[in-house]
Amino acid sequence: MRSLLYIVAVILVIGWALGVFAFNVTGGIIHVLLVIAVIALILGLIRRA
Repeated sequence: MRSLLYIVAVILVIGWALGVFAFNVTGGIIHVLLVIAVIALILGLIRRA
């Protein structure tokens, strides 16, 4: 389950990077992907401890 959480976080970060840099999306909604990815990583770290 933890590895799935990290895979989802990595996919979200890649999606965010593509949206910001490759497609030059200027809307604020693309940053939601980054926030969700960070939350997923933090939850993974908290659950591991």
